[in-house]
Amino acid sequence: MQVILLERIAKLGQMGDVVDVKPGYARNFLLPQGKAKSASEANIAAFESEKAKLEAHNLETKKEADALAEKLNGQNFVIIRSASDTGALYGSVTPRDAAEAATEAGFTVDRKQFSLKSPIKELGLHEMEIKLHPEVSASVIVNVARSQEEAELQASGKSIQDLAAEQEQEAEFEIAELFDDIGSAALDEDLGLNNQEEEEAEVENEPSEDAKTE
Repeated sequence: MQVILLERIAKLGQMGDVVDVKPGYARNFLLPQGKAKSASEANIAAFESEKAKLEAHNLETKKEADALAEKLNGQNFVIIRSASDTGALYGSVTPRDAAEAATEAGFTVDRKQFSLKSPIKELGLHEMEIKLHPEVSASVIVNVARSQEEAELQASGKSIQDLAAEQEQEAEFEIAELFDDIGSAALDEDLGLNNQEEEEAEVENEPSEDAKTE
């Protein structure tokens, strides 16, 4: 099926291009979303008469998208979720969740503009793309954590595994210190007993007063 594109479509063509697409793709996506029209003579003629207006509108919306992309690029949106000790989420983070986090941060972004390569099913930092315009995208970080404190640690570059390893090392260090304290106390006690035994032995070995007079 031939259609005329009303905007740039990635891997398909630029505005005004007449391209061949599968009928289902046209009927279910391009035509209902106003991204294209069937390439009839009437539609092609209508596009040519409206071309300047459409290009001006596209340029204006692109400028707005560029301005928003500058603000969005690199933003870190925190999403708090429950997870297991290994970091696996009880459920997954969706584009809707990301859009809500962006809204809370003061940005107006529709969930349909968020693009996920694969579902987010574990804690950590995950990069997401936001399609703001056919020619403009922004990249943001979704910081999925069990608490705000954990999110801050993850943002500083520490992973869940790093945090677990640090906690394990701290526990091992505390146990080692405890054993050192116990060992030192036992050693002090042994030294004390040995000194007492030596003093008692010295007293026993000293000659009596009678022996001195003889």
